[in-house]
Amino acid sequence: MSSDVSSAPGSGAATIIAAGTTLKGDISSNGDIRIDGHLQGNIQCQAKVVIGSNGSVEGDISGQQADIMGKVSGTIKVKELLQLKGGSNVNGNLYAGKLQIEPSANFNGQCHMTTASNGQVNEVAASKKEKEAAKELQKA
Repeated sequence: MSSDVSSAPGSGAATIIAAGTTLKGDISSNGDIRIDGHLQGNIQCQAKVVIGSNGSVEGDISGQQADIMGKVSGTIKVKELLQLKGGSNVNGNLYAGKLQIEPSANFNGQCHMTTASNGQVNEVAASKKEKEAAKELQKA
């Protein structure tokens, strides 16, 4: 059974999907969201989204900021800083104002950087594997 979960306007409270929990449906929140379980659906957040190391999301994520430590299959759109932490696994396109990828993170998709002043998107890179292949070519 699918459902939509929404926080009250202006509540600013944090929403946590704990480890061992599976949720099917979309989440909309004005406060922070942390996923340590499994979500099959989209996240629309007006604050920070955190996907814990055991967390996974099959769907799109939209928010102000995001820290990804677990698995995401879908598009991630963040207005400010998007961090892909060590051990994270992201399959999908990224849209962010600022992007930080740790060396042991795995990212497959396209990366688009937005500028804060005009909100326009500039394509930056395709995939981490393509970056690694480019480095190897430079060495040769």
